[in-house]
Amino acid sequence: MDDHYNRIDCFDIGIAILVPKVEASSSSLKQELGVLRRPAVYVALLMTTFGFGGVFTAFTYISPILTDITKFPLNSVSYILVLFGAGSTLGNIIGGKLADRKLMPSLLGILVVLAIVLAVFSITDQYKVPALINVFVLGMAALGTIPGLQLHMLNTAKEAPTLASTLNVAAFNLVNALGAYIGGLVIDFQFGGGLTAVPWVVSIVTVVGILFTLWCAQQQKKSIRP
Repeated sequence: MDDHYNRIDCFDIGIAILVPKVEASSSSLKQELGVLRRPAVYVALLMTTFGFGGVFTAFTYISPILTDITKFPLNSVSYILVLFGAGSTLGNIIGGKLADRKLMPSLLGILVVLAIVLAVFSITDQYKVPALINVFVLGMAALGTIPGLQLHMLNTAKEAPTLASTLNVAAFNLVNALGAYIGGLVIDFQFGGGLTAVPWVVSIVTVVGILFTLWCAQQQKKSIRP
């Protein structure tokens, strides 16, 4: 029991050191629901849905891609996914720092990189070393988008931070299901070669997210012009 509580104390201390302190905010139910009247909130949700949608599709089918196309043995896939995890951790840190400095430009840049990395994976998955590099960079680009998408949603619905966070997480969960479905359609109908076409097809989904982000950035520029 003592060891258990010691571990909890160390965990709490780590959080206190690493996580910045912010003032707690409270809002009424009316304020929370009031933000649903803003079109910008729905645009932010579409940015999340399409911007991150391709990632879930690629990740859902990454195991058969690595084994059937790249010809890695099945027991090596778990170790390869460690590369994705390492890239995700690094990308999340970098994405958070960039979002704090320049939110929309950095978010646009990372989404463009993500679309390119997904499309290129259709080529690099033919070769083992390039495929490994691509998996790592895909993890960086994928998780690098999350801080920016989340921060943009919170900025869009400042009066309703709880609802804003909930809606954005719901959008991530939605694209988790839709991403797998889209990839299944590509494979079932053998669109562009079936499994080999999954990465470049879903890169188009990310491009749609880029278009929504561009439109949002333009609207923000117009709103601050005198």
